[in-house]
Amino acid sequence: MILKRTTILLAFTVTTFMTTDASVTKSNDARDIVMTNPLNLSYLFEERDPVHRTAADPVIVLYHDRYFLFSSHAAGYSYSDNLRDWTHVFSKMPLVREWAPAVMVYDDYIYYMGFGKKRIFRTKDPVGDVWEEVTGTELPDKGDPDFFVDNDGRTYYLWGCSAGGPMQGMEFDPKTFKPLTRVCDLMPANGSRFGWEVPGDRNERVNSKGWNEGVSMVHEGDYYYFFYATPGTEFITYCSGAYVGRSPLGPFEPMVGAPFAIRPAGFFTGGGHGHPFTDRYGNHWYVASLIIGAREHYERRIGIFPAYYDNGYAHTIMDDFDKPFVVPSRKVDFEKESILLDMDVLSTGKAMTASSVKGDMSPNKAADDDIRTWWAAQGGNSGEWLQMDLGRTMSVEAVEVCFADEGFKNYRYDAVIPTYKYIVEGSKDGKTWQTLVDRSANAKDQIYELLMLPKAKKLRYLRVTNKANFAVGQFSVSDLRVFGHAKSKTPAAVTDFKPVRQTDSRRIAMTWKAQPDANGYVVRWGAARDRMNHAARVYTNSVDYGFFDSQQTYYVAVQPFNDAGLGQMSEAVEVPPVR
Repeated sequence: MILKRTTILLAFTVTTFMTTDASVTKSNDARDIVMTNPLNLSYLFEERDPVHRTAADPVIVLYHDRYFLFSSHAAGYSYSDNLRDWTHVFSKMPLVREWAPAVMVYDDYIYYMGFGKKRIFRTKDPVGDVWEEVTGTELPDKGDPDFFVDNDGRTYYLWGCSAGGPMQGMEFDPKTFKPLTRVCDLMPANGSRFGWEVPGDRNERVNSKGWNEGVSMVHEGDYYYFFYATPGTEFITYCSGAYVGRSPLGPFEPMVGAPFAIRPAGFFTGGGHGHPFTDRYGNHWYVASLIIGAREHYERRIGIFPAYYDNGYAHTIMDDFDKPFVVPSRKVDFEKESILLDMDVLSTGKAMTASSVKGDMSPNKAADDDIRTWWAAQGGNSGEWLQMDLGRTMSVEAVEVCFADEGFKNYRYDAVIPTYKYIVEGSKDGKTWQTLVDRSANAKDQIYELLMLPKAKKLRYLRVTNKANFAVGQFSVSDLRVFGHAKSKTPAAVTDFKPVRQTDSRRIAMTWKAQPDANGYVVRWGAARDRMNHAARVYTNSVDYGFFDSQQTYYVAVQPFNDAGLGQMSEAVEVPPVR
C-alpha cells in the first residue's frame, strides 16, 4: 500500500513521514530505541561441524512487562525490556535444547513444550530460571507444536511438520493439559496451487513436495488467522502462508494476498517459522526465522517485523526492515504509519580494499548486500582492516559491521567465545581519519550491532580495524553496512516493464529496461492495486518468481533505487492467472 504523509509521536520524538512510496520517519533523540534486523543476539555456535552460529523457530511472549524470546536448540532463552537489547539465560530446564518450542503465557505462568515431547514445564521466575514440571498432561507429542490462547481465554494446541500432511489442532484444558476436542485437520498441503509451497530457492522443484511446518494463530476482529511455514527452512523462499476463518478449529479458507510473511531477496531472506506477538502498547509484530544457509542449511538468524490485520487480510512488513527503525512507545497503525528511519543504504556495491584476503573471500563481498557472502583477512591479528570508498562524500548517520566468524572452531558450550573488538573510522580524503566508534574494549558476544552516530558525518571513506587477537580464525565481515543520505537524484521509473504469467500459473516472469542511474530495483506485488505490499530487492533487470497462487490475479510493479533512495514506481500491471 502506498502510504501518505502522516505524523506520529514515538518515544521522545515527533516523527514525520516522507511523501515517497516507502514512507519513513526521522529520529533526532538519542533516547529512542533504534534497531535493525537481524536481531543483535548472542547467536550460539552449534554443537557439530561445520562450525556455525544459528537461531530459529522463535517465539516471543510479553510477561510481566518484559519480552522473552525462545528458539530452537537454544540451551536457554533471552529476555529484553525494549526488543533491541537481549540477555541470554543458559537454562537448566530439561527441554531447552529441543527444537521449535511451544510457549504461552497463561494464569501468570510461562508454559514451555518442546518438539516431539510430552513433557511441559512452567515458570513464574524465568529470569531466575526457576521451572517446574506440569504433571498429568495428555497432549500428544507432535512436531512443531504451538499453543494458542484465544481472546476468551480458551486454549488450543496446534501442530504440523511434514511434506504433504495436514496441519492439525485441538482444544485443551489449560489446567490439566488434557484434550477437550478431537483432532481437527485445519489445512491441507496444496503445492499444486500455491507456488510458495514448492521447494527450492526459486520454488523450482515442481516435482517435489514442500515441507509445511511451524504453525501459529492470531484472533483479531472477526477473523482467525492461521499461519504455517513453507517450503523448507533451507530455502531463501522460506515464508509464512496464511489461511483465515471464523473459528479457531476451522473451517479455514486461503487468505487472499498470502503469504503473510515473505522476503525472497535482499540482505537477508526468509520469513518462515516464526510467531506473532503483541508488544506492551498493543502493536502487532511477527518474529521470524531468517535464512543464512552458507555453511550449513540450518544456519539461520532471527528478526522482528511490524504486522497488521485488516478484515481478513494479514501482512508482515519485511521490506526495508534491514534498515534502522524506531521501536514505538505507543500504539501505532502499522498499515498506515512507518517506523523506518529516514536513511538509505549507502554501501551496496561500493569499492572495497583490505589489509589482506583469504582465498576468494574478497573485500567486495562485504558490500554486496548479501549476508551469505563475506570478506576474510588472512589472519585474526589486531590491525587487519577493511575499507570502503563511497565514491564521493555522503552524509553518514549509522554503521553496522556484520561479522562472519571465518575459521572459528568454537562450539556451543565452549568456555570462551571470541568477541569482536574493533574501531570504525571515517575520512573525507582517505588520508586524515577520525574515529567514529570505538569498540576496542568490547566484551559482548554480538555480531550485528547497529552503531548510531551522535550526529551525521560528511564522509567518503570508512574503515573497520580489528583490535583483537584471535587464537583461531580470521577477522571477517559479511557486510559493512552504511546508512545515511546522498545528495543526488533518485532514478526515473523503469520502461518496458513486462510481467508475463507462465504456463505454470504459479510463476510470473518480469523484465524491464535497465536504468543507468539505478543501483537496483524493488519488485512489488499483491492481490490488489492498493495492497502491493510484498517486495523483493534485486540487482538485475529481470526476475522469474514461482511463489504465486495459481488461481489469483496479481498486480505487479517495479521501483528503481540508488544511493539517494527510491525512485518513481512503474505503473502497476494486472497479471491474471492462466486458465
